[in-house]
Amino acid sequence: MSAQEQSAWGRVAEDGTVYVKTSDGERPVGQYPAGTPEEALKFFTERYDALAFEVELLEQRVKSGVLSPDEAVESVKKVRSQLVDAHAVGDLDSLVTKLDALSEVIGTQREARKAERAQKVAESRTRKEGIVTEAEQLAESNDWRNGANRLRDLLEEWKGLPRLDRASDDALWRRFSTARTAYTRHRKSHFAEQHEKRDAARVIKEKLATEAEKLADSTEWGPTAGKFRDLMRDWKAAGPAPREVDDALWKRFRGAQDQFFGARDAANAQLDQEFAANAEVKEQLLVEAEALVPVTDLDAAKKAFRDIADRWDAAGKVPRDRMKELEGRIRKVEQAIRGVEDEQWKKSDPEKSARADDMISKLEKAIAGVQKDLEKARAAGNDKKVAELEDNLESRQQFLEMARRAAQDFS
Repeated sequence: MSAQEQSAWGRVAEDGTVYVKTSDGERPVGQYPAGTPEEALKFFTERYDALAFEVELLEQRVKSGVLSPDEAVESVKKVRSQLVDAHAVGDLDSLVTKLDALSEVIGTQREARKAERAQKVAESRTRKEGIVTEAEQLAESNDWRNGANRLRDLLEEWKGLPRLDRASDDALWRRFSTARTAYTRHRKSHFAEQHEKRDAARVIKEKLATEAEKLADSTEWGPTAGKFRDLMRDWKAAGPAPREVDDALWKRFRGAQDQFFGARDAANAQLDQEFAANAEVKEQLLVEAEALVPVTDLDAAKKAFRDIADRWDAAGKVPRDRMKELEGRIRKVEQAIRGVEDEQWKKSDPEKSARADDMISKLEKAIAGVQKDLEKARAAGNDKKVAELEDNLESRQQFLEMARRAAQDFS
């Protein structure tokens, strides 16, 4: 501050007293008897500069929003108190004016923060209502795997949201808490029921495993295989046992099953080897049988096939993997012979022949009647009636021709 500026805001009396000039007049701020008036003013103006820096710093902090409105008000109040009786020389009134101007800034910030708070509360209300709705839906569900984790996540989210007014917040919290309690109760009930079912399944599967082990050495292949199928059906129907025993019980059950079916397969394999010679005999018989087709002499074919069939039965069993093939071929020959026999029977069926003759007789009698009516219509000159009877006669003659051809097939 220059000497002229110093004299504009303060002066030094002859006794060394330093005064500051304000809008309310001048007032003493201290004494500096040891130095010159210039040094005295410099000392007190430096104090003013410190106050001005503090006001400027406060102004920046308030405008930046780093302070809350309440913190800003307290800071302005504190600095203002320092200016009231400040022992400094300078434009103290301008510093007070700057502090006063901050009141409007703080008020604007307060309203903005109030609006922001209201918006956050509204968003919090919406989100908390959403959390409650989701929790209530989970309480009615049976999502036991993910539901508990989701409710924990919702609880953590709830804790991070701003509080609402006490009545609303408490009401929503009660709904949320009730939903969580209901879900937990249902979940515990479900797992208790599952535990009971698994324990019951354990008892059943222990019994099934024991029964399977008793059958493992059986050589009654057919009946025992059926019993194993029944045991497997019961095993699947029993449901899962507790995890720590289910695998062990299955290992016992499966082991007994594998032992039985392994022994059966080995026995069947041995039988198949023994039956291989029988298959060769039947292959030779098939050569004879298939030579009968196509059938040219039905009686000779039937006689030859009966002889082949007797030898076929006497040949005995064949390996299982050949049964379908060999039986299919012999049945095909049998069906071919039976087809020829059926065809000949149809042609010589006496009942059908009689029905055909009866039909011919009736048609001939009906045609004779139509011919008489036709002659009468012609004599009367009834052209319309003549045309109708001619159509009728033609139709009946066609049927008669068809009946005569059919009768020839039975002759």
